[in-house]
Amino acid sequence: MSILLDGTKLAKKIRESLKEKTQELIEKYKIKPHLAVVLVGDDPASQTYVKFKERACNQVGFTSTIINKSENISENELIDLIKQLNEDIDIHGILIQLPLPKHIDAEKVVNLVTPKKDVDGFHNENVAKLCKNQDALVPCTPLGITRILDEYDIDVQGKHCVIIGRSLIVGKPMAQLMLQRNATVTICHSKTNNIKEITKQADILIAAVGRANMVDESYVKDGAVVIDVGVSRVNDKLYGDVLFEKVKDIAAYITPMPGGVGPMTIACLLENTLKCYLNLVGNIND
Repeated sequence: MSILLDGTKLAKKIRESLKEKTQELIEKYKIKPHLAVVLVGDDPASQTYVKFKERACNQVGFTSTIINKSENISENELIDLIKQLNEDIDIHGILIQLPLPKHIDAEKVVNLVTPKKDVDGFHNENVAKLCKNQDALVPCTPLGITRILDEYDIDVQGKHCVIIGRSLIVGKPMAQLMLQRNATVTICHSKTNNIKEITKQADILIAAVGRANMVDESYVKDGAVVIDVGVSRVNDKLYGDVLFEKVKDIAAYITPMPGGVGPMTIACLLENTLKCYLNLVGNIND
């Protein structure tokens, strides 16, 4: 039986630490950290995620502003809104909730957020800095995974890390973070041949494709660390990428879903927001 990598427990510990630190900073600077979330349309999943983020902000003492715009907003209107948020000195972090409607160029919009307020770490400048191992705002999900590995003293140096999925949100930044820790990294994707032969070599297997229960016991080496990033809704029920009940008896460590990576993504969003706040407010006041 594997050891459960409890993201919910760790996220709570991080929030408690952030709450204490935030109170000290508010007393010092007389300004509360402020996260603005732009939500376009009425997608139920996006609305749920935004509520989770708002609640987490409130728990640690941040100000959270949700700016909900119609699905029919023009790209130019959205661009104007982002420019206003960039210039607003009372806003320290900006998050554009994805996905955006098809008539809006998401990459263009995301890259309009000033890099200093880019709590998602999606701006090209932050992506480049991460690749060059410079100080950057790192995408929240990969950052959360590294925090889980640290919490459970899982050393990745010299280990073979296989990541299933090559997205800019998880797969590619995750690969950079693991390379920085001296892991040997392989990325698998939809065009990979003999994928199971590759994943069964993994000391650390990170599944981030969004296909319900794709990874069963035939993908996993005995004693591997298995991280499940995926979230898929099938018949109103949520599933991860990993078939937990089959894999848990093979893996040495495994994240549950829910309660694994998800809570850590939001915890690291809070950490990124505080980092933006310190970069902006601290530099002005110190």
